[in-house]
Amino acid sequence: MGRVKTETMSLAQARRVALAAQGLHAPRPDDGAAPRQVTLRHVQRTVDRLGLLQIDSVNVLARAHLVPLYSRLGPYDVTLLDRAAGRAPRRLVEYWGHVASYVPPETYRLLEWRQRAYRTEAWGAISGVELSHSAVVEHVRGIVAERGPITAGEVHELLEAQGMGEARTTTEWGWNWSLAKRALEFLFFTGEITAARRNAAFERCYDLTERVLPPAVVAAPPVSDQDAVRRLLEIGARAHGVGTLRCFRDYFRLKGPAPRRALDELVEDGVLRPVEVRGWDETTYLHRDAVLPRRAQGRALLSPFDPLVFERTRLEQLFGTRYRIEIYVPAAKRVHGYYVLPFLQGDRITAKVDLKADRRAGVLRVLAAHREEYADTETAPALAAELRLMAGWLGMASVAVGPAGDLAPALAAELAQVPVQGAAG
Repeated sequence: MGRVKTETMSLAQARRVALAAQGLHAPRPDDGAAPRQVTLRHVQRTVDRLGLLQIDSVNVLARAHLVPLYSRLGPYDVTLLDRAAGRAPRRLVEYWGHVASYVPPETYRLLEWRQRAYRTEAWGAISGVELSHSAVVEHVRGIVAERGPITAGEVHELLEAQGMGEARTTTEWGWNWSLAKRALEFLFFTGEITAARRNAAFERCYDLTERVLPPAVVAAPPVSDQDAVRRLLEIGARAHGVGTLRCFRDYFRLKGPAPRRALDELVEDGVLRPVEVRGWDETTYLHRDAVLPRRAQGRALLSPFDPLVFERTRLEQLFGTRYRIEIYVPAAKRVHGYYVLPFLQGDRITAKVDLKADRRAGVLRVLAAHREEYADTETAPALAAELRLMAGWLGMASVAVGPAGDLAPALAAELAQVPVQGAAG
């Protein structure tokens, strides 16, 4: 059989494919004269397209899982997400996906291979508690079964009252985890319990997984490790549209040789096909459901935890921009700021802005605004419009631009011309 000629595409085409796969290629509903009201169905459709939402507790602007939906849907009522993840029948549940993530319940079952491999997949503070404090783990298991949904703080108080408490640890990234929290997170990682909801302080409220997942999902047969990795890799590939094995496996942080085998199977079955992207010096693959729009006309501020920017090498290859999260970088060494959002304009990243929601003052603060290589005369007006819209969504009365960054003067001038619109939702 003769060798099939590999399809070729330009970097510009690959960018448009990637943006379409992520739902970022077209103007959002809010860009029109009569923006639609965002419903739970819109949220569900967006999450299905993305495959997951990364969770992060940093709230300097808005929690990480809230912004990707805003970037694609425009202003929406964030309680829709609370409803999707916190009320039966749940449309989203928590687990370790990319990292801590919301995933559809069906995808949760695909991640059970990670639960079975907890000794190598979980980090020491979690995997070790089973051996070092087995009696406590068993006791916490019973507490959740009897009293769930329940927070780690509540379990900690119960253990202390029963003489089973222990000093907190800061061994993992500085997290101040009590023994109760470590036991709960062990049970969470192994799949015995999960989060029934988050409370107002953004704490997990733990309950038995069988009481949280929809009954049909609980009753579904287990998925083998091989099939699970293949299906997770395919979700990542579909969400990317086009990319490398490194891109696809990073979506759910798949390790080892299994993703390579899964990719070969997906190619053999026609789900993926090799494609040469001119200017991208790696073996790349196109998902069979990928579409190539004629133009990319979207506009969005992207969270540091947006799926489009998960894989930094891919972002640099496709968009020609180098992006790093500088939260953990000392202030004096930061290049763009603490909580920096790339600004997508059409098919290019044209700016980066360091944002902070000053809730006490009711001001969305632009602490720094920097041009990117592909910024043009429309960048400042487009970014100003996006910041006004975001301020309204966050309930901020105004946008204030600081002096840092080469885009700051032009951005401040644009923002001075039109006031912020009222908050939505």
